[in-house]
Amino acid sequence: MCARFTLTANAKEVAGLFDLVTAPDLPPRYNIAPSQQIAAVRLAESGEREFTFFKWGLVPSWAADEKIGWKLLNARGETVSKKPSFRNAFRERRCLIPADGFYEWIAEAKRKKPFRFRRPDRKPFAFAGLWERWPRPGQVPLESCTIITTSANEVSKPFHERMPVIVPTEKFSRWLSQETKPDGLSRLIAPISDDFLTVEPVSDVVNSPNVDDPRCIEVVHDSGLFGIQ
Repeated sequence: MCARFTLTANAKEVAGLFDLVTAPDLPPRYNIAPSQQIAAVRLAESGEREFTFFKWGLVPSWAADEKIGWKLLNARGETVSKKPSFRNAFRERRCLIPADGFYEWIAEAKRKKPFRFRRPDRKPFAFAGLWERWPRPGQVPLESCTIITTSANEVSKPFHERMPVIVPTEKFSRWLSQETKPDGLSRLIAPISDDFLTVEPVSDVVNSPNVDDPRCIEVVHDSGLFGIQ
């Protein structure tokens, strides 16, 4: 699954990743948590890519209460095209969510030991996401999103059976395009190659969603789990 991630890359790096002319200022985020506003890229009505922000936790247009978003932080790739909560968005409202790392935890005695997955070169990448617009009477509609997950690759499997779907850069257009057929979309929902990510143990200050500063990604060297030192 994916319940916390990082985006410490600056606006120029993010704009370059998605071939955007500009991107708004992005303060570094070291511990992005559910229900917060997160950066995303989608297709505008013009067909051009646009940068925007969504609340993390998808609220379907038919939902009676926006609290449902807490249950829809992630969408299982195996069922995303069929589940009522996601199927319309899967057909029509896909997005890319920039990140440069995500966290998983291992329980050890009474401790939860956090680990951060990132690219070896530390560059940003993109999760496969879906977005929705929820009407609110008398208010601006709420736009929200979810991150699609798939089975874990060999790097992440010791930590969790699921991982976020990472879309390779050369396949961004295919994921966002309204012309991509369902079969083509489904083929993109797969574990990223094992050499794409590395993992490192980090400070347990990240365990609190209220902490969002560089301490969250500080590497610690006392883990000894799975050969990680």
